[in-house]
Amino acid sequence: MGRDYFEDVEIGETRTFGERDVTRAEILEFAERYDPQPFHTDESAASDSLFGGLIASGWHTAAMTMELLVTNVFPDSAATGAVGVDELRWPNPVRPGDVLSVRTEVIDTEPWNEELGLVRRRTTTLAGETEVMSMVGLVLYERRER
Repeated sequence: MGRDYFEDVEIGETRTFGERDVTRAEILEFAERYDPQPFHTDESAASDSLFGGLIASGWHTAAMTMELLVTNVFPDSAATGAVGVDELRWPNPVRPGDVLSVRTEVIDTEPWNEELGLVRRRTTTLAGETEVMSMVGLVLYERRER
């Protein structure tokens, strides 16, 4: 399969992929290092929180989402990196035992310069059928026609 360049990306294109298990150990490890709030690091405190139990940091959810994108989308594309993310939301928590998948939809494209094009792709992370994260990635792709 060839690489998908900017000219190959179509508005409305959707993909669903990935299956990533979330473990208690990795929730604790990530949170202790990067987001040491009690509902991420202490099961007793988490059970007394508004979440009613241990949950993954939103930043951990974003990192796991990125892992799924890198593994399933970028190997076949001419993506060169992102210039930002818009509309980042965590509507529901991720818990130990959840299995994450990702759905993407291209919502806009525009030329960036002579060598690159910008692709706006809405990414939705799901735990089963429940939305746990959404964002619009602003990703630069190489242009085939230079």
